[in-house]
Amino acid sequence: MTHVEDELNSQPECWIRAAEEVGRHRDALPVPGERIAVVGCGTSYFMAQAVAALREGAGRGESDAFAASEFPCGRSYDRVIALTRSGTTTEVLQLLSQLRGRMRTTAVTADPDTPVSAVADDLVALDFADECSVVQTRFATTALTLLRAHLGRHTDSVVADAHTALAIPLPKGLVECAQFTFLGRGWTVGLANEAGLKMREASLSWTEAYPAMEYRHGPISITAEGTATWMLGEAPDGLADQVRATGGLWIDSGLDPLAELVRVQRLAVAVAAARGLDPDRPRHLTRSVILAP
Repeated sequence: MTHVEDELNSQPECWIRAAEEVGRHRDALPVPGERIAVVGCGTSYFMAQAVAALREGAGRGESDAFAASEFPCGRSYDRVIALTRSGTTTEVLQLLSQLRGRMRTTAVTADPDTPVSAVADDLVALDFADECSVVQTRFATTALTLLRAHLGRHTDSVVADAHTALAIPLPKGLVECAQFTFLGRGWTVGLANEAGLKMREASLSWTEAYPAMEYRHGPISITAEGTATWMLGEAPDGLADQVRATGGLWIDSGLDPLAELVRVQRLAVAVAAARGLDPDRPRHLTRSVILAP
């Protein structure tokens, strides 16, 4: 079993623990009414998108998401939350250093004994969700679960759905598809973006991701027999029928969208195996991006 497989299979237990950890970290997490920004790089950026949309949708306050390298330093926030598994990513460290003394910052990391602890005002360590793999799975979803639970948007049914996502077979014909498009709505747009990234990283697949209502504004033109369109969350009316009419494979389920992302992670590993690739050694990637000074 690869590191990726081992780590993605452990997600239900990590989510349970993350929900239990919320009370310990309340002082480091945003309070209702705060204007916040959530930042990250790669997978963490897409989790930031999901967190920001969830929080604002829950009426807890204005919430934005940015790639750490694209943060608008001219804006003012009550708190900036940085998601960084390694605690060593150059862009995150540079941003937190720039914000020090200007805005309150919280770093959510898997390794507290890293440089991020010296530049963030508050630190949330999810070391139990740390990973050996380059490709992120459980840390990202565990960080999202922590913040989702903080918003009161996590339940036991999410964990149950994750167990289901790990147990049920992948849809027939899915692994053989040549192209994959992932769709989301609201907070699940970030999950769709992450799903596409996971497939590219682990299996070198041709993937795209869009807000579901945007899919019909051009992207559906590539959909045909041998392609798959995967909806994370509730689909707009009529969209499934439109995709099926193209000959493409339509995938959705009644599972919680975060559990549905677990199914995509499984697909990424399965496609990698079918193509003779090792998901633990993704091409051109390292566990943390550290830029030369």
